[in-house]
Amino acid sequence: MTPYYEDEQVTLYHGDMREVLPALGLQADLVVADPPYAETSLAWDRWPDGWPAIAATAASSMWCFGSMRMFLDRRDEFTAWRLSQDVVWEKHNGSGFATDRFRRVHEIATHWYRGPWSAVHHDLPRVPATYDSKGRTASAREARPPHTGAIGGATYTDDGLRLARSVLYAKSMQRSAIHPTEKPLPILDALIRYGCPAGGLVVDPFAGSSSTLDAARRLGIRAIGIEGREDHCEAAARRLSALTLPAA
Repeated sequence: MTPYYEDEQVTLYHGDMREVLPALGLQADLVVADPPYAETSLAWDRWPDGWPAIAATAASSMWCFGSMRMFLDRRDEFTAWRLSQDVVWEKHNGSGFATDRFRRVHEIATHWYRGPWSAVHHDLPRVPATYDSKGRTASAREARPPHTGAIGGATYTDDGLRLARSVLYAKSMQRSAIHPTEKPLPILDALIRYGCPAGGLVVDPFAGSSSTLDAARRLGIRAIGIEGREDHCEAAARRLSALTLPAA
């Protein structure tokens, strides 16, 4: 396989992921997939049949963007995976022109895994706390009766951090995007931090503008992308070669 673009940390291939990924014969720590949702009549919006099973041969952990409709329509293709959770990306502005439905200002990212959960890397990011008006820094919880099955009483000291919430806000990429479904770096950053250990490998089978490769490289994580359209590969290569990375 000849890369379309390559540097010390990221590699981009041009081709159908159903052919390229098996040929690479790799094992990654995490797949980050943003497949076509197959919800429009646009020529590029076509679901690649069988891709989730192929992705399962390359990793035991996967984030997949999509809509509820997409996941329900394609549920039989995810039988190689087990669903662990879903995260909502809240946009600043919606998409679509339907006037008989709620304005869609979100997308879903679902996390899938194979094998025992204990063997899958998962490190939930912690974010700065939002304090109440009393500025509380510690909390105590009373024990409940044993028959309720509740956890006993406990006291903790506040370190100023909280577990990241399952609804993540980030502006969509409408004007600055180089791909029609480009995902913002803050969303990808959170998903990669959760699912890939330091020094690990991320694979994006639908690389598009290579946002996943960009986000991984900024985190010091190796990444491999596969993109079927050569014009998108060309734009992604320009993006990756032009980036000036911040100091680690």
